[in-house]
Amino acid sequence: MSSAKPEKFSAARLRSLLDAEIAHPLQASYCVAFSGGADSMALLAAMADLARPARVLQLRAVHVDHGLHPESARWAARAREVCGKLGTPCTVERVHVDTRPGVSIEASARTARYATFARTLAADEILLTAHHVDDQLETVLLQLARGAGVAGLAAMPANAPFAAGRHVRPLLGVTHAALLEYLAARRLEWVEDPMNADLRFDRG
Repeated sequence: MSSAKPEKFSAARLRSLLDAEIAHPLQASYCVAFSGGADSMALLAAMADLARPARVLQLRAVHVDHGLHPESARWAARAREVCGKLGTPCTVERVHVDTRPGVSIEASARTARYATFARTLAADEILLTAHHVDDQLETVLLQLARGAGVAGLAAMPANAPFAAGRHVRPLLGVTHAALLEYLAARRLEWVEDPMNADLRFDRG
């Protein structure tokens, strides 16, 4: 049995992950889905590190305010503040989530969120989301719990067409623990959204 430790997450690791999915990744345009949580914070910080020396790399962030928590406006302001410190333009988009009885709030929030990403994504721009290896496993487990057949057990794709551009999940080979270790080393703080526990399975 191998005793090798999992590879640490860093901007250099992210560059290698992008190399596997995107031709000329340092010349592309990116939009990071930035919730302000730990995973998206690590992704955005590492992308900002890549953008500074690359110069030609275009990077921006979108924070979606679902309006489902009394603190959501403060979290949106915090997202703008963090992006300002990282030198990354940030747009906050407020969406309406259907909360009527009998409607899945998780599904409604996901639909509203991705509709916003699709509407705002520029031609040939790449949407980056911070799904990691633990999310991938949870997705499969959820499908099993729902009784999905073999066809329904497909994992989240790392790279797929989306709106006018593409949707890339570069962290599917990275653990949540590695992202937390990276944040601790960088002394970066993130927002703990209690809705994350409810939205986690359907945030893909």
